[in-house]
Amino acid sequence: MAETLLVAGTASHVGKSTVATGLCRLLADRGVDVAPFKAQNMSNNARAVPRSSGDGEGEVGVSQYVQARGARVAPTTDHNPVLLKPTGDGRSQVVLDGEAVGHVEAGAYYESYWEQARETARAAHARLAAAHDVVVAEGAGSIAEVNLQHRDLANVETARFADADILLVADIERGGVFAHVYGTLELMPTDLRERVAGVLITKFRGDRSLLADGVAELEERTGVPVLGVLPYEDPGLPEEDSVGLPAAGERAVRGADDGVPEAQAVTVAVPRLPRVSNFTDFGPLAREPGVRVAFVPLGDELDTADAVVLPGTKHTVADLRALREAGMAERVRALDGPVVGLCGGYQLLGERVVDAGVEAGDDAAVEGLGLLPVETRFEADKRVQRVTRALQPVAPLTGATGEVSGYEIHLGRTELTGEAARPFDGEGAATDRVLGTYMHDLFANRVVREGFLDRVVAAAGVERPVTGAGSGGADTASPHDRAARLVGEHTDLDPLGAIDGPL
Repeated sequence: MAETLLVAGTASHVGKSTVATGLCRLLADRGVDVAPFKAQNMSNNARAVPRSSGDGEGEVGVSQYVQARGARVAPTTDHNPVLLKPTGDGRSQVVLDGEAVGHVEAGAYYESYWEQARETARAAHARLAAAHDVVVAEGAGSIAEVNLQHRDLANVETARFADADILLVADIERGGVFAHVYGTLELMPTDLRERVAGVLITKFRGDRSLLADGVAELEERTGVPVLGVLPYEDPGLPEEDSVGLPAAGERAVRGADDGVPEAQAVTVAVPRLPRVSNFTDFGPLAREPGVRVAFVPLGDELDTADAVVLPGTKHTVADLRALREAGMAERVRALDGPVVGLCGGYQLLGERVVDAGVEAGDDAAVEGLGLLPVETRFEADKRVQRVTRALQPVAPLTGATGEVSGYEIHLGRTELTGEAARPFDGEGAATDRVLGTYMHDLFANRVVREGFLDRVVAAAGVERPVTGAGSGGADTASPHDRAARLVGEHTDLDPLGAIDGPL
Protein backbone atom coordinates (compact mmCIF):
# COMPACT_ATOMS: atom_id res chain seq x y z
CA MET A 1 0.00 0.00 0.00
CA ALA A 2 1.34 3.40 -1.02
CA GLU A 3 2.40 6.14 1.35
CA THR A 4 0.42 9.38 0.86
CA LEU A 5 1.65 12.94 1.28
CA LEU A 6 -1.05 15.63 1.41
CA VAL A 7 0.12 19.03 0.14
CA ALA A 8 -2.26 21.30 2.04
CA GLY A 9 -2.44 25.09 2.15
CA THR A 10 -3.12 27.98 4.48
CA ALA A 11 -5.27 29.54 1.72
CA SER A 12 -6.14 29.28 -1.96
CA HIS A 13 -3.52 30.10 -4.61
CA VAL A 14 -0.53 29.62 -2.29
CA GLY A 15 1.35 27.29 -4.66
CA LYS A 16 0.00 23.84 -3.75
CA SER A 17 -0.28 22.76 -7.38
CA THR A 18 3.29 23.82 -8.16
CA VAL A 19 4.65 21.99 -5.11
CA ALA A 20 2.64 18.84 -5.86
CA THR A 21 3.75 18.86 -9.51
CA GLY A 22 7.37 19.37 -8.50
CA LEU A 23 7.22 16.49 -6.03
CA CYS A 24 5.66 14.19 -8.63
CA ARG A 25 8.45 14.90 -11.10
CA LEU A 26 11.21 14.70 -8.43
CA LEU A 27 10.01 11.29 -7.30
CA ALA A 28 9.47 9.98 -10.82
CA ASP A 29 12.99 11.05 -11.80
CA ARG A 30 14.36 9.00 -8.92
CA GLY A 31 12.55 5.86 -9.96
CA VAL A 32 9.68 6.11 -7.47
CA ASP A 33 6.29 4.92 -8.77
CA VAL A 34 4.25 8.01 -7.89
CA ALA A 35 0.75 9.23 -8.73
CA PRO A 36 -1.09 12.51 -8.07
CA PHE A 37 -4.49 12.78 -6.41
CA LYS A 38 -7.00 15.48 -5.57
CA ALA A 39 -10.17 14.15 -4.03
CA GLN A 40 -12.30 17.17 -4.92
CA ASN A 41 -11.47 20.04 -7.21
CA MET A 42 -13.41 23.15 -8.23
CA SER A 43 -12.31 24.35 -11.65
CA ASN A 44 -13.60 25.14 -15.11
CA ASN A 45 -10.21 24.24 -16.57
CA ALA A 46 -10.60 20.54 -17.30
CA ARG A 47 -9.04 17.88 -19.51
CA ALA A 48 -10.48 14.75 -21.14
CA VAL A 49 -8.93 11.49 -19.88
CA PRO A 50 -9.92 7.79 -19.66
CA ARG A 51 -12.41 7.03 -16.92
CA SER A 52 -11.20 4.69 -14.18
CA SER A 53 -14.26 2.50 -14.81
CA GLY A 54 -12.98 1.85 -18.34
CA ASP A 55 -16.23 3.26 -19.73
CA GLY A 56 -15.18 5.94 -22.20
CA GLU A 57 -13.59 9.25 -21.24
CA GLY A 58 -14.27 11.80 -18.53
CA GLU A 59 -13.05 15.08 -17.05
CA VAL A 60 -10.38 15.97 -14.50
CA GLY A 61 -9.04 19.31 -13.35
CA VAL A 62 -6.08 20.61 -15.33
CA SER A 63 -3.69 20.48 -12.35
CA GLN A 64 -4.12 16.73 -11.86
CA TYR A 65 -3.70 16.19 -15.59
CA VAL A 66 -0.43 18.15 -15.43
CA GLN A 67 0.68 16.36 -12.25
CA ALA A 68 0.10 12.96 -13.83
CA ARG A 69 2.24 14.01 -16.76
CA GLY A 70 4.83 15.17 -14.23
CA ALA A 71 4.70 11.78 -12.53
CA ARG A 72 5.01 10.11 -15.95
CA VAL A 73 1.79 8.17 -15.54
CA ALA A 74 -1.24 8.20 -17.83
CA PRO A 75 -3.88 10.61 -16.48
CA THR A 76 -7.21 9.01 -15.49
CA THR A 77 -10.25 10.15 -13.56
CA ASP A 78 -8.85 8.45 -10.42
CA HIS A 79 -6.42 11.36 -10.14
CA ASN A 80 -9.35 13.78 -9.61
CA PRO A 81 -12.48 11.73 -8.88
CA VAL A 82 -14.73 14.66 -7.87
CA LEU A 83 -14.80 17.82 -9.98
CA LEU A 84 -17.13 20.78 -9.43
CA LYS A 85 -17.47 23.13 -12.40
CA PRO A 86 -19.04 26.51 -11.50
CA THR A 87 -21.74 27.67 -13.90
CA GLY A 88 -22.57 30.97 -12.18
CA ASP A 89 -25.28 32.10 -9.76
CA GLY A 90 -23.94 29.85 -6.99
CA ARG A 91 -24.45 26.66 -9.00
CA SER A 92 -21.96 24.04 -10.14
CA GLN A 93 -21.96 21.02 -12.38
CA VAL A 94 -21.03 17.90 -10.40
CA VAL A 95 -18.63 15.49 -12.12
CA LEU A 96 -18.00 12.11 -10.44
CA ASP A 97 -15.42 9.73 -11.88
CA GLY A 98 -15.29 12.00 -14.92
CA GLU A 99 -19.03 11.91 -15.63
CA ALA A 100 -21.38 14.88 -15.21
CA VAL A 101 -24.19 13.77 -12.90
CA GLY A 102 -26.08 17.00 -12.22
CA HIS A 103 -26.17 20.72 -11.43
CA VAL A 104 -26.65 21.91 -7.85
CA GLU A 105 -26.38 24.93 -5.61
CA ALA A 106 -23.62 24.88 -3.00
CA GLY A 107 -25.77 23.80 -0.05
CA ALA A 108 -27.66 21.20 -2.06
CA TYR A 109 -24.40 19.51 -3.05
CA TYR A 110 -23.92 18.24 0.49
CA GLU A 111 -27.50 17.04 0.68
CA SER A 112 -27.56 15.34 -2.71
CA TYR A 113 -24.01 14.23 -3.54
CA TRP A 114 -21.76 14.36 -0.48
CA GLU A 115 -21.87 10.67 0.46
CA GLN A 116 -21.51 9.57 -3.15
CA ALA A 117 -18.65 11.99 -3.72
CA ARG A 118 -16.80 10.87 -0.59
CA GLU A 119 -17.10 7.21 -1.56
CA THR A 120 -16.01 7.97 -5.13
CA ALA A 121 -12.90 9.73 -3.81
CA ARG A 122 -12.12 7.03 -1.27
CA ALA A 123 -12.36 4.27 -3.88
CA ALA A 124 -10.19 6.23 -6.34
CA HIS A 125 -7.46 6.73 -3.73
CA ALA A 126 -7.57 3.06 -2.79
CA ARG A 127 -6.97 2.06 -6.41
CA LEU A 128 -4.06 4.50 -6.74
CA ALA A 129 -2.54 3.39 -3.42
CA ALA A 130 -2.69 -0.23 -4.50
CA ALA A 131 -1.02 0.48 -7.83
CA HIS A 132 1.76 2.92 -6.81
CA ASP A 133 4.43 3.41 -4.14
CA VAL A 134 3.63 7.05 -3.30
CA VAL A 135 0.54 9.20 -3.77
CA VAL A 136 1.03 12.98 -3.76
CA ALA A 137 -2.36 14.42 -2.85
CA GLU A 138 -3.21 18.09 -3.31
CA GLY A 139 -5.58 19.81 -0.92
CA ALA A 140 -7.95 22.65 -1.76
CA GLY A 141 -8.11 26.16 -0.34
CA SER A 142 -7.28 26.25 3.37
CA ILE A 143 -7.12 23.15 5.52
CA ALA A 144 -8.34 25.24 8.49
CA GLU A 145 -11.82 26.30 7.36
CA VAL A 146 -13.55 25.51 10.65
CA ASN A 147 -17.04 25.81 9.14
CA LEU A 148 -16.25 23.12 6.56
CA GLN A 149 -14.04 20.66 8.41
CA HIS A 150 -16.85 18.14 8.90
CA ARG A 151 -17.23 17.89 5.11
CA ASP A 152 -13.85 18.91 3.72
CA LEU A 153 -13.18 16.18 1.18
CA ALA A 154 -9.96 17.48 -0.37
CA ASN A 155 -8.22 18.13 2.97
CA VAL A 156 -9.66 16.59 6.14
CA GLU A 157 -11.29 13.51 4.64
CA THR A 158 -8.31 12.81 2.39
CA ALA A 159 -5.83 13.05 5.26
CA ARG A 160 -7.90 10.57 7.27
CA PHE A 161 -8.83 7.93 4.72
CA ALA A 162 -5.36 8.07 3.13
CA ASP A 163 -3.53 8.06 6.50
CA ALA A 164 -1.47 10.90 5.01
CA ASP A 165 1.46 12.93 6.24
CA ILE A 166 0.85 16.65 5.65
CA LEU A 167 3.09 19.30 4.11
CA LEU A 168 1.62 22.74 4.87
CA VAL A 169 2.21 25.38 2.16
CA ALA A 170 1.99 29.10 2.93
CA ASP A 171 2.35 32.09 0.58
CA ILE A 172 4.55 34.93 1.88
CA GLU A 173 3.59 37.32 -0.94
CA ARG A 174 0.25 38.03 0.74
CA GLY A 175 1.99 39.15 3.94
CA GLY A 176 1.51 37.76 7.43
CA VAL A 177 2.88 34.34 6.56
CA PHE A 178 3.86 33.44 10.14
CA ALA A 179 0.40 34.31 11.41
CA HIS A 180 -1.16 32.29 8.60
CA VAL A 181 0.88 29.22 9.49
CA TYR A 182 0.39 29.58 13.25
CA GLY A 183 -3.34 30.20 12.93
CA THR A 184 -3.79 27.33 10.51
CA LEU A 185 -2.03 24.89 12.85
CA GLU A 186 -4.12 26.11 15.77
CA LEU A 187 -7.41 25.71 13.89
CA MET A 188 -6.72 22.31 12.32
CA PRO A 189 -8.41 19.25 13.83
CA THR A 190 -6.13 17.75 16.49
CA ASP A 191 -5.61 14.47 14.66
CA LEU A 192 -4.55 16.34 11.50
CA ARG A 193 -2.33 18.76 13.40
CA GLU A 194 -0.32 15.75 14.56
CA ARG A 195 0.22 14.67 10.96
CA VAL A 196 1.91 17.91 9.86
CA ALA A 197 5.52 17.00 9.06
CA GLY A 198 6.64 20.43 7.91
CA VAL A 199 5.90 23.84 6.47
CA LEU A 200 6.93 25.20 3.08
CA ILE A 201 6.91 28.96 2.44
CA THR A 202 6.39 30.00 -1.19
CA LYS A 203 6.69 33.11 -3.39
CA PHE A 204 9.52 34.79 -1.47
CA ARG A 205 11.34 37.79 -2.94
CA GLY A 206 14.57 39.04 -1.37
CA ASP A 207 17.22 37.89 1.09
CA ARG A 208 16.38 34.52 2.64
CA SER A 209 18.39 35.35 5.78
CA LEU A 210 15.89 38.07 6.69
CA LEU A 211 13.38 35.34 7.56
CA ALA A 212 15.68 33.47 9.93
CA ASP A 213 14.41 34.97 13.20
CA GLY A 214 10.78 34.53 12.22
CA VAL A 215 11.32 30.95 11.10
CA ALA A 216 13.12 30.10 14.34
CA GLU A 217 10.33 31.56 16.50
CA LEU A 218 7.61 29.83 14.44
CA GLU A 219 9.37 26.49 14.83
CA GLU A 220 9.77 27.05 18.59
CA ARG A 221 6.11 28.00 19.06
CA THR A 222 4.68 25.17 16.94
CA GLY A 223 7.24 22.40 17.03
CA VAL A 224 6.83 22.07 13.25
CA PRO A 225 9.94 22.53 11.08
CA VAL A 226 10.03 24.95 8.15
CA LEU A 227 11.43 22.72 5.41
CA GLY A 228 12.09 25.38 2.84
CA VAL A 229 11.46 28.81 1.35
CA LEU A 230 10.73 28.85 -2.38
CA PRO A 231 11.70 31.96 -4.37
CA TYR A 232 9.09 33.72 -6.45
CA GLU A 233 9.32 31.84 -9.77
CA ASP A 234 6.68 30.82 -12.26
CA PRO A 235 7.49 27.41 -13.76
CA GLY A 236 4.83 27.91 -16.44
CA LEU A 237 2.16 25.52 -15.17
CA PRO A 238 -1.41 26.25 -16.33
CA GLU A 239 -3.71 28.11 -13.97
CA GLU A 240 -6.32 25.93 -12.32
CA ASP A 241 -8.99 28.50 -11.55
CA SER A 242 -10.15 32.03 -12.25
CA VAL A 243 -7.98 33.45 -9.44
CA GLY A 244 -5.29 33.48 -12.12
CA LEU A 245 -7.39 35.76 -14.34
CA PRO A 246 -7.84 39.50 -13.95
CA ALA A 247 -10.94 40.70 -12.13
CA ALA A 248 -13.98 41.28 -14.31
CA GLY A 249 -13.29 44.99 -14.72
CA GLU A 250 -9.52 44.77 -15.16
CA ARG A 251 -7.34 44.23 -18.21
CA ALA A 252 -4.28 41.97 -17.98
CA VAL A 253 -1.62 41.21 -20.55
CA ARG A 254 0.46 38.05 -20.61
CA GLY A 255 3.56 37.32 -22.62
CA ALA A 256 5.00 40.84 -22.46
CA ASP A 257 8.41 40.11 -20.86
CA ASP A 258 10.21 38.67 -23.87
CA GLY A 259 12.33 41.63 -25.00
CA VAL A 260 10.43 42.15 -28.26
CA PRO A 261 9.70 45.87 -28.87
CA GLU A 262 6.03 46.76 -28.76
CA ALA A 263 6.19 48.08 -32.33
CA GLN A 264 7.10 44.56 -33.49
CA ALA A 265 4.58 42.71 -31.30
CA VAL A 266 1.00 41.67 -31.92
CA THR A 267 -1.91 41.59 -29.47
CA VAL A 268 -4.44 38.76 -29.31
CA ALA A 269 -7.48 39.97 -27.35
CA VAL A 270 -9.49 37.49 -25.26
CA PRO A 271 -12.82 38.99 -24.09
CA ARG A 272 -13.17 38.30 -20.35
CA LEU A 273 -16.44 36.34 -20.39
CA PRO A 274 -18.18 36.24 -16.99
CA ARG A 275 -18.34 32.42 -17.12
CA VAL A 276 -15.07 31.73 -18.95
CA SER A 277 -13.74 28.17 -18.96
CA ASN A 278 -10.54 26.49 -20.16
CA PHE A 279 -8.65 29.77 -20.41
CA THR A 280 -5.47 27.68 -20.32
CA ASP A 281 -6.02 27.39 -24.09
CA PHE A 282 -4.11 30.67 -24.47
CA GLY A 283 -0.90 29.74 -22.67
CA PRO A 284 0.88 28.54 -25.83
CA LEU A 285 0.15 31.86 -27.56
CA ALA A 286 1.36 33.92 -24.60
CA ARG A 287 4.67 32.03 -24.60
CA GLU A 288 5.41 33.00 -28.21
CA PRO A 289 7.96 35.83 -28.57
CA GLY A 290 6.29 39.05 -29.65
CA VAL A 291 2.75 37.93 -28.76
CA ARG A 292 0.67 39.69 -26.14
CA VAL A 293 -2.45 37.89 -24.93
CA ALA A 294 -4.74 40.55 -23.44
CA PHE A 295 -7.70 39.53 -21.27
CA VAL A 296 -10.07 42.38 -22.03
CA PRO A 297 -13.08 43.50 -19.93
CA LEU A 298 -16.28 43.38 -21.95
CA GLY A 299 -16.71 47.16 -21.70
CA ASP A 300 -13.27 47.92 -23.20
CA GLU A 301 -12.43 48.82 -26.78
CA LEU A 302 -10.47 46.51 -29.10
CA ASP A 303 -8.42 49.34 -30.59
CA THR A 304 -5.08 47.67 -29.74
CA ALA A 305 -6.17 44.18 -30.80
CA ASP A 306 -4.74 42.53 -33.91
CA ALA A 307 -6.90 39.42 -33.45
CA VAL A 308 -9.61 38.11 -31.13
CA VAL A 309 -10.04 34.65 -29.65
CA LEU A 310 -13.33 33.91 -27.92
CA PRO A 311 -12.76 31.40 -25.10
CA GLY A 312 -14.89 28.58 -23.80
CA THR A 313 -17.79 29.33 -21.47
CA LYS A 314 -19.84 27.40 -18.96
CA HIS A 315 -22.99 29.23 -20.08
CA THR A 316 -23.08 30.18 -23.75
CA VAL A 317 -26.41 31.99 -23.70
CA ALA A 318 -25.68 34.08 -20.60
CA ASP A 319 -22.25 35.10 -21.90
CA LEU A 320 -23.71 35.88 -25.33
CA ARG A 321 -26.13 38.27 -23.68
CA ALA A 322 -23.28 39.78 -21.65
CA LEU A 323 -21.27 40.38 -24.85
CA ARG A 324 -24.19 42.22 -26.40
CA GLU A 325 -25.07 44.30 -23.35
CA ALA A 326 -21.46 45.51 -23.02
CA GLY A 327 -21.12 46.32 -26.73
CA MET A 328 -18.34 43.75 -27.17
CA ALA A 329 -20.33 41.77 -29.75
CA GLU A 330 -20.32 44.77 -32.12
CA ARG A 331 -16.63 45.43 -31.50
CA VAL A 332 -15.72 41.82 -32.34
CA ARG A 333 -17.81 41.98 -35.53
CA ALA A 334 -16.08 45.22 -36.56
CA LEU A 335 -12.52 43.92 -36.05
CA ASP A 336 -10.43 43.75 -39.23
CA GLY A 337 -8.13 40.99 -37.99
CA PRO A 338 -8.78 37.24 -37.62
CA VAL A 339 -11.30 35.92 -35.10
CA VAL A 340 -11.22 32.43 -33.56
CA GLY A 341 -13.80 30.81 -31.29
CA LEU A 342 -13.00 27.78 -29.14
CA CYS A 343 -15.78 25.50 -27.89
CA GLY A 344 -18.34 27.90 -26.34
CA GLY A 345 -16.61 30.68 -28.25
CA TYR A 346 -17.39 28.75 -31.46
CA GLN A 347 -21.06 28.65 -30.47
CA LEU A 348 -21.01 32.41 -29.83
CA LEU A 349 -19.77 33.07 -33.38
CA GLY A 350 -22.74 31.33 -35.02
CA GLU A 351 -26.06 32.64 -36.25
CA ARG A 352 -28.17 31.23 -33.44
CA VAL A 353 -28.38 28.86 -30.49
CA VAL A 354 -31.47 26.62 -30.54
CA ASP A 355 -33.14 24.69 -27.70
CA ALA A 356 -31.44 26.93 -25.21
CA GLY A 357 -33.64 25.45 -22.47
CA VAL A 358 -31.07 22.74 -21.87
CA GLU A 359 -28.68 25.47 -20.69
CA ALA A 360 -30.69 28.64 -20.13
CA GLY A 361 -34.02 27.43 -18.78
CA ASP A 362 -36.08 28.50 -21.79
CA ASP A 363 -36.65 27.06 -25.25
CA ALA A 364 -36.25 30.19 -27.35
CA ALA A 365 -33.65 30.46 -30.09
CA VAL A 366 -30.97 33.02 -29.23
CA GLU A 367 -29.22 35.06 -31.92
CA GLY A 368 -25.43 34.68 -32.08
CA LEU A 369 -22.74 37.05 -33.36
CA GLY A 370 -23.41 35.93 -36.95
CA LEU A 371 -19.74 35.64 -37.96
CA LEU A 372 -20.03 32.00 -38.99
CA PRO A 373 -22.88 30.30 -40.91
CA VAL A 374 -23.56 27.73 -38.19
CA GLU A 375 -26.32 26.91 -35.74
CA THR A 376 -25.89 25.24 -32.35
CA ARG A 377 -28.56 22.97 -30.90
CA PHE A 378 -28.18 22.09 -27.24
CA GLU A 379 -28.71 18.51 -26.12
CA ALA A 380 -28.59 16.95 -22.67
CA ASP A 381 -25.70 14.59 -23.49
CA LYS A 382 -22.22 15.93 -22.85
CA ARG A 383 -19.38 15.15 -25.24
CA VAL A 384 -16.03 14.41 -23.55
CA GLN A 385 -13.22 12.97 -25.66
CA ARG A 386 -9.64 13.37 -26.80
CA VAL A 387 -9.38 13.95 -30.55
CA THR A 388 -6.79 13.82 -33.33
CA ARG A 389 -7.82 15.20 -36.70
CA ALA A 390 -6.37 16.17 -40.08
CA LEU A 391 -6.27 19.94 -40.54
CA GLN A 392 -7.29 21.19 -43.97
CA PRO A 393 -5.93 24.57 -45.20
CA VAL A 394 -8.12 27.55 -44.22
CA ALA A 395 -7.46 31.28 -44.46
CA PRO A 396 -7.38 32.12 -40.71
CA LEU A 397 -4.52 29.59 -40.28
CA THR A 398 -2.17 30.60 -43.09
CA GLY A 399 -0.54 27.56 -44.68
CA ALA A 400 -1.32 25.23 -41.74
CA THR A 401 -1.91 21.58 -42.58
CA GLY A 402 -1.26 18.23 -40.94
CA GLU A 403 -2.46 16.23 -37.97
CA VAL A 404 -3.57 18.14 -34.86
CA SER A 405 -4.68 16.94 -31.43
CA GLY A 406 -6.74 18.27 -28.56
CA TYR A 407 -9.87 17.43 -26.60
CA GLU A 408 -13.58 18.25 -26.56
CA ILE A 409 -15.77 18.93 -23.50
CA HIS A 410 -19.12 20.45 -24.42
CA LEU A 411 -22.88 20.34 -24.64
CA GLY A 412 -24.49 21.11 -27.98
CA ARG A 413 -23.97 20.17 -31.60
CA THR A 414 -23.10 22.77 -34.22
CA GLU A 415 -24.07 22.39 -37.89
CA LEU A 416 -23.53 24.49 -41.01
CA THR A 417 -26.36 26.70 -42.27
CA GLY A 418 -24.44 28.07 -45.26
CA GLU A 419 -21.13 27.93 -47.11
CA ALA A 420 -18.01 27.51 -44.97
CA ALA A 421 -14.92 25.33 -44.90
CA ARG A 422 -14.76 22.39 -42.48
CA PRO A 423 -11.13 22.48 -41.34
CA PHE A 424 -10.86 19.52 -38.92
CA ASP A 425 -12.06 16.36 -40.67
CA GLY A 426 -15.57 17.79 -40.95
CA GLU A 427 -15.54 19.49 -37.53
CA GLY A 428 -15.47 23.25 -37.08
CA ALA A 429 -16.12 26.01 -39.59
CA ALA A 430 -14.05 28.72 -41.25
CA THR A 431 -14.45 31.69 -43.58
CA ASP A 432 -11.79 34.05 -44.89
CA ARG A 433 -11.03 35.51 -41.44
CA VAL A 434 -13.14 33.60 -38.88
CA LEU A 435 -12.56 30.11 -37.46
CA GLY A 436 -14.57 28.12 -34.94
CA THR A 437 -13.91 24.69 -33.44
CA TYR A 438 -14.78 22.56 -30.43
CA MET A 439 -11.12 21.52 -30.09
CA HIS A 440 -9.49 22.73 -26.88
CA ASP A 441 -5.68 22.85 -26.80
CA LEU A 442 -5.81 24.00 -30.43
CA PHE A 443 -2.88 26.40 -30.03
CA ALA A 444 -0.76 23.74 -28.32
CA ASN A 445 -0.30 22.39 -31.85
CA ARG A 446 2.70 24.19 -33.35
CA VAL A 447 1.35 24.10 -36.91
CA VAL A 448 -1.90 25.80 -35.82
CA ARG A 449 -0.13 28.34 -33.64
CA GLU A 450 2.29 29.36 -36.36
CA GLY A 451 -0.39 29.45 -39.06
CA PHE A 452 -2.59 31.66 -36.90
CA LEU A 453 0.22 34.01 -35.96
CA ASP A 454 1.38 34.26 -39.58
CA ARG A 455 -2.10 35.53 -40.40
CA VAL A 456 -2.15 37.90 -37.42
CA VAL A 457 1.30 39.32 -38.24
CA ALA A 458 0.38 39.85 -41.89
CA ALA A 459 -2.86 41.62 -40.96
CA ALA A 460 -1.10 43.78 -38.35
CA GLY A 461 1.73 44.78 -40.69
CA VAL A 462 4.46 44.46 -38.06
CA GLU A 463 8.06 44.78 -39.12
CA ARG A 464 9.04 41.14 -38.84
CA PRO A 465 7.39 37.75 -38.31
CA VAL A 466 7.07 36.82 -34.66
CA THR A 467 6.57 33.09 -35.03
CA GLY A 468 10.08 32.16 -36.06
CA ALA A 469 11.76 33.83 -33.09
CA GLY A 470 12.96 32.15 -29.95
CA SER A 471 11.66 28.80 -28.84
CA GLY A 472 8.34 29.02 -30.68
CA GLY A 473 6.64 27.86 -27.48
CA ALA A 474 8.70 24.65 -27.15
CA ASP A 475 10.38 24.94 -23.75
CA THR A 476 13.88 23.50 -23.38
CA ALA A 477 12.93 22.65 -19.81
CA SER A 478 9.34 21.54 -19.29
CA PRO A 479 7.14 23.20 -16.65
CA HIS A 480 7.26 19.89 -14.75
CA ASP A 481 11.06 19.99 -14.67
CA ARG A 482 11.11 23.65 -13.62
CA ALA A 483 8.66 22.92 -10.81
CA ALA A 484 10.80 19.97 -9.70
CA ARG A 485 13.93 22.12 -9.70
CA LEU A 486 12.17 24.89 -7.76
CA VAL A 487 11.02 22.48 -5.04
CA GLY A 488 14.12 20.29 -5.01
CA GLU A 489 16.71 23.06 -4.76
CA HIS A 490 15.04 24.96 -1.93
CA THR A 491 13.46 22.29 0.28
CA ASP A 492 14.63 19.70 2.80
CA LEU A 493 12.21 16.86 2.21
CA ASP A 494 13.92 14.23 4.36
CA PRO A 495 11.49 14.70 7.30
CA LEU A 496 8.51 13.73 5.14
CA GLY A 497 7.74 10.14 6.04
CA ALA A 498 5.62 9.58 2.93
CA ILE A 499 8.75 9.93 0.80
CA ASP A 500 10.98 6.92 1.13
CA GLY A 501 14.54 8.18 1.39
CA PRO A 502 16.11 11.59 0.74
CA LEU A 503 15.65 13.45 -2.50
